[in-house]
Amino acid sequence: EIGSISDVDQTIDGRGLILAPAMIDVHGDAFERQMMPRPNVFFPMDAALLETDRQLAANGIATTYHSLTLSWEPGLRSVDRGREFVAGLKSLEPRLTIDNRIQLRWESFAFDAVDLIKEVLDGDKAPSIAFNDHTSMTMRDLDLPVQNRLFEHNPDFAVADISDPKFLERVSKTAKRAGLTDVEYSEMVQSVWERRDQVENVLANVSALGKKYNVPMLSHDDTQIETRDYFRNLGAKIAEFPMTVEVAESARKAGDFIVYGSPNVVRGGSHIGSPAAADMVENGLCDILASDYFYPAMLAAVARLHHEKRGSIWDLWSLVSKGPADASNLHDRGNIAVGQRADLLLIDWPEGQTPAVKMTMSAGQIVYKSDI
Repeated sequence: EIGSISDVDQTIDGRGLILAPAMIDVHGDAFERQMMPRPNVFFPMDAALLETDRQLAANGIATTYHSLTLSWEPGLRSVDRGREFVAGLKSLEPRLTIDNRIQLRWESFAFDAVDLIKEVLDGDKAPSIAFNDHTSMTMRDLDLPVQNRLFEHNPDFAVADISDPKFLERVSKTAKRAGLTDVEYSEMVQSVWERRDQVENVLANVSALGKKYNVPMLSHDDTQIETRDYFRNLGAKIAEFPMTVEVAESARKAGDFIVYGSPNVVRGGSHIGSPAAADMVENGLCDILASDYFYPAMLAAVARLHHEKRGSIWDLWSLVSKGPADASNLHDRGNIAVGQRADLLLIDWPEGQTPAVKMTMSAGQIVYKSDI
């Protein structure tokens, strides 16, 4: 209790350090590097999950939504691998140090993932659902920048010529992740593309499940206002990494939550040509910063935004605490207040220097502590 003078078992000397609410990560897939540190070199799931949990605690993240991609691809992002992840997380729960949750990052062409989505929704911890369509992104016209592609279900959506050698170049990286040759992957994505006329019905079914269980829903990499409107109407009130300023402005006008990646801030811009997240923060077009693919980026992003005077430290810290808590319906965390979970950080942050987490507390338990 704040201000308590009752007897305590342990006193922590935090003089000279900053006390802050612990961070909440709504989208992080860095755990994939523990699962598969090299292409198609898989490590035991328990070892990967335990290491990931420790990394999160050390980086000041006390609540995470693991962005678990459920795709039609084989390999790392397959439904079978996802099922193994879900089972591993459940069995390890008593040994994990922070609140580990799942973002069901569902590829909308992966129809065989729906049963696993139902299973996770029936579990003890509410997940989130993120609607992804990397299939359409892959199949877009070869000369069309990703930020310019039309809404995935627009009848005028321009499709690539898969016989063009440039298509094999496009899929080369994802083919390696799936453990396939470029040609094999090309043939598989062409086969999956034939399901396109069924996708909207399955989307409606999954969004109905999300509403039934009252879980947060997000749409990923929206490029058109039409896209954001479509997913908002399905119940996805969170715009995750909108790829144009216009889409973010539309989301703000509609009252949606807006997420950008912390690495975008730390690196000074997007590596794929999307809006600079720091500018979006300064212009009031970002409510949440997620780790995306690098857990240390959340604290580093707040530090850079503070150094660049993009906002008050209180507003900037909300991007990694209260903002994600509100969007995720986690109303018991994100603040320092009586009645909230004691998810707290002590941070060493000398003026003008890079901050470092010295202690992480999750639900009142110290789960990481360096020399203080």
